[in-house]
This record gives sequence, C-alpha cells and structure tokens, in this order.
Amino acid sequence: MVAGVTLAACAPKAPLAAPGPPKHPEFVFPAAPAGTSGAQFQRLNRGWQFLQLDDFRNAEREFGAALKQQPSLYSAETAMAYLALARGNDKDAVDRFERALKAEATYVPALIGRGQALLELDRPGDALASFEAALASDPSLTDLRTRVNVLRVRSQQDLLARAKSAAAARRWDVAKSAYQQAIAASPESAFLYRELAIIEQQAGEPDQALAHFRRAAALDASDAKSVAAIGGILERQGDVTGALAAYERARAVDPGEVPEKVVERVREAIKLLGLPAEYRAIPGEASLTRAHIASLIGVQLEPLIERAKPQPVIITDVRNHWAQPWIVPVVRAGIMDTLPNYEFEPARPVRRGEFAATVSRVLTLIGALKPQLATQWQSAHVTIADVPPSHLSFPAVSLAVASGVMPLDGSDFDLLRPVSGAEAMDVIGRLDALARP
Repeated sequence: MVAGVTLAACAPKAPLAAPGPPKHPEFVFPAAPAGTSGAQFQRLNRGWQFLQLDDFRNAEREFGAALKQQPSLYSAETAMAYLALARGNDKDAVDRFERALKAEATYVPALIGRGQALLELDRPGDALASFEAALASDPSLTDLRTRVNVLRVRSQQDLLARAKSAAAARRWDVAKSAYQQAIAASPESAFLYRELAIIEQQAGEPDQALAHFRRAAALDASDAKSVAAIGGILERQGDVTGALAAYERARAVDPGEVPEKVVERVREAIKLLGLPAEYRAIPGEASLTRAHIASLIGVQLEPLIERAKPQPVIITDVRNHWAQPWIVPVVRAGIMDTLPNYEFEPARPVRRGEFAATVSRVLTLIGALKPQLATQWQSAHVTIADVPPSHLSFPAVSLAVASGVMPLDGSDFDLLRPVSGAEAMDVIGRLDALARP
C-alpha cells in the first residue's frame, strides 16, 4: 500500500536528482522552512540524495549534522524519520514524524510520511487521518487524494469485516468500536448507524440503539427497517403512541416491514390505555363481576353490539359507575339482563352458569350473521356430566360448549365456579374470532 502512489510530484520542489533512479520515489522531500541557512539546506539536499541511493550511513551523517546544529529544524527531523522508514524502523519513524509535527502541525512532508509509516504498522485508520490532514493543508495533492479515497474504501471494508466478526462472537464492545470508527470516516452513512444500533440492541442498550436508529432514519427516509426498529423499541418501553407512529411510517415505505397484526396489537394497546383502571386489571382478577363481563363484551365485541337491534331498558344502579358506558349498550343488545327492579347489580360476582347464558346470547347474535355456524352448533351432541339435558342451564351451556367457546373441565362444566379474568379474556377472544367477517 505504501508504494502504491508516487507522491513526489505533489511535494515541494525536490533537489537535483542523484545519479540513477531514486530508491524511494514515494518519499516527500522535507523542504526547509523560510529562514533556514544555506548550509543547512545543502546538508538536507546531500542527505536526501544519499537516502535515495540507499546510502543510509552518509544520509544519517548529513541529517544528523543539520539536527545537531539546529535541534528545532523540523525538516531535518522529518528527513531522519524518512531514513528510519527506509531502514524498516517504522515505529521509530512514526515517533520522529510526530516530533516534527509537534513543531509544525501542518507540515505536509511529515504528515504524508507519518501516514506511510502507519500503513507499514498496519494502522490504516490512523494513516488515513494523517493523509487527510495533509490534504487539508495542501488541497493540490491530487495523487494523494486518489490514495485517500482508496484507503477510505479499504478502511471501511476492514472495519465492517471486523465488526461482523466481533458481533458473531458476541464481542459487542469490539463490534461497536469498529462501527463507530467507520461512522467517523463516513458520518452520513445511514447503513452504518443502523448496523451499530442493531449491535447495541443485542448488547442490551436500547436507548443508544434508539438514538442511532433515529439517526439512520433521518439520513435515509426510505430506511423502513430502522423506522420499524424504532417502533419496536418504543413499544417495549411502553410508548405505544410513538410505536404506532413509527410502525405506520415504516409501512408507508414498505408494507412488508411491519405485519398488520403488529399494528393492530399496538392500536389495541392504545385503546386499552384510555380505558378505566378497573378494566385494565381484568386479566389478573381471580373473580369477575357483572360489570367486568359487561365491559369486556362492550369493548371487545363492539361491532357485534352495534349490529344488534336495541331494546328499551331502564337501569337504576349504574349511574356514574366506571362500566356504565358498556353496561347500557350490552343490556340494550339483549346480551345481559337487569333484575325485575331494574337493577343491574354491577358488583355481583359471575359464575360459569351465568356466564354461559351471556355467551349463548352472543352466539345467537353471531349465528344470525353466520347461519351455517349456528346450524353446526345446534346439531352437535354434547354430553356434560354435571349439567343434564333436563337442567335449566343446559341449552345455554351446551351451545357454549358446542361452539368451542367454553370448553369442559374434563367432563364437567362447573356451573358454580367463579369466572376469572384470564378465563373471561379467553372466552371473549374466541367470541370475537367467531364474530369477525
């Protein structure tokens, strides 16, 4: 890589060529700064000619004499650095180039030489930075610009290979460091930010991943993967509103990036957030009340209730109750009843027998829309050990069992067992599936 591009043509004017072709045409002659004495300039010239002949001893004598006479002469220090590089002493060369640059940070021959030495030490990233600094000091170095572009590509490829290898070995810190270096070289690459974010996700750093996915999406409006990933992180963090916005944005770019069922799930979660705390607590309840059952039906089966022919009702005991918005339409739809005194008794616990009666009424509404299903349920022969055909609850229970909505516990139905929140959620979920077109 060091010998790939000749830089002498880009450098300050070199001394008269020594006899024969130069041994190190890629080295840049270290021109002395203004004010350097003629004697010092001649020493640098002679030493450089010796260096290009690989006469290291005489080159060292000339450069050393110049440094001894003027230790601060950074061009002489640079010449000694090139001599070390020619001898294969790459680390010593880097140290000498650094000393020269400490005296003059923008000295192009030292910046280029340091880059060449760093390449020999297999430090392409650092070499690239040194070459770029030389270009910043002298934009006319067209040959060097070509080399820098090649190095950028190779450096990126090396960094990406290192990152992928480290990620495969679950060495997250190494992978992240490689991607961060790649980003430093290509700060406008959406792909790099996305890959870094994926590693941070795997490393258990969601906040950092979120920031980098957002940066990727900002750089590339068509990056549906990053936007979908933003939605996933926000959903896991409980920001379902932000998650929905991200999912919908991702689907607008690529509908296949986020399944519709994911969007529906988040919409349901947002809907749930607007419901009373009593409703949100239903899944964990050991025993549900009539208010719980009415609210579950009212929320989950709203389209079915809207199709039912409303009946006039009077309810005297649910005013200002948290479940009133659902109790009233459920009773009007004929799914649940009030007592003769017009009370609903929202706090009364619900047992499986009463729940089966409610379920059977919902199934009747579904059957009116899907007659084939209704015929199938009604023709099914159901045997229930603890509910004989003569029992008043048998018609409702047998329909609930035949439809698969309320399965038996072994061979028994357990009419008097309280209905738990988890059980009710399952039952209403099955009813919802049957009711869908």
